[in-house]
Amino acid sequence: MSTTTAQHSVSADGADRLPVLTFGGILRSEWIKLVSLRSTIWCYALIVVVGIGFGVLIALTSPAATAGGVPDAIQGSTAVQVATLALGFTALASVVLGTLVITGEYGTGMIRSTFAAVPTRLPALFGKVVVFGTTTFVVGLVTIFGTALVTAPILPGIGVTPNFTKPAYLLALVGGAGYLALVGVFALALGAIVRHSAGAIASALGVILVLPTVAIILSAITQAEWIQSAASFLPDAAGARMFASTAGEAASSGFLAPWQGFLVLLAWDAALLLVAAVLMKRRDA
Repeated sequence: MSTTTAQHSVSADGADRLPVLTFGGILRSEWIKLVSLRSTIWCYALIVVVGIGFGVLIALTSPAATAGGVPDAIQGSTAVQVATLALGFTALASVVLGTLVITGEYGTGMIRSTFAAVPTRLPALFGKVVVFGTTTFVVGLVTIFGTALVTAPILPGIGVTPNFTKPAYLLALVGGAGYLALVGVFALALGAIVRHSAGAIASALGVILVLPTVAIILSAITQAEWIQSAASFLPDAAGARMFASTAGEAASSGFLAPWQGFLVLLAWDAALLLVAAVLMKRRDA
């Protein structure tokens, strides 16, 4: 564990006061921890390489436009899909890293030192969320916009011209980066609850990958529309709406609007963080 800065002052009578670690100091400490982990470098590198590489591959292998060309109405959605299609894979790296950010400290016992430096505990949890969430959002933003820029000269070959001046297109790209960060925070909160790397990763992947599949199977067997409607509020399904390409798509198909998907995923994160905060205060390190 790296050394963090603390304010150390002297009282009027000359007696030393106890060191006070500010929230800024906590953020610096969590940043040093994050970038010092080898898993951080590998996971973020995987997100960038897979994200850009997958987008280029899709752009190069997509069939050429027909004689009539690609309709203007779906050109924006096609460009968004090319830039964000890899999120289904890169989100897994964000989930794994999110759990390791907190469970790694429990596994090595470093969490005791963290709680000794931050006796109230909760600022340490929120510091991890802020540092990890912000860093993942920036990495996602660089990856998705990098993919969009790299594939921009390729897409006209299949009849698609990305419009970087269109707000809906830019918001969809930003939404993709936000989804990557929020799904990682979701896993971090689960990690704080479970406190075991394998269990936390299995739980997060179960909610993100297995539950939607189960819901689809049950909906197909029972023909119950409420199951499909409920499944749209699962973290992955709601988060995927954050990078939906058109607002009209939600109204016409019954899906959540992008801003609604954002609020649903944010609510999942907030609920899990609340549980994690309560347990962190009550349980021993």
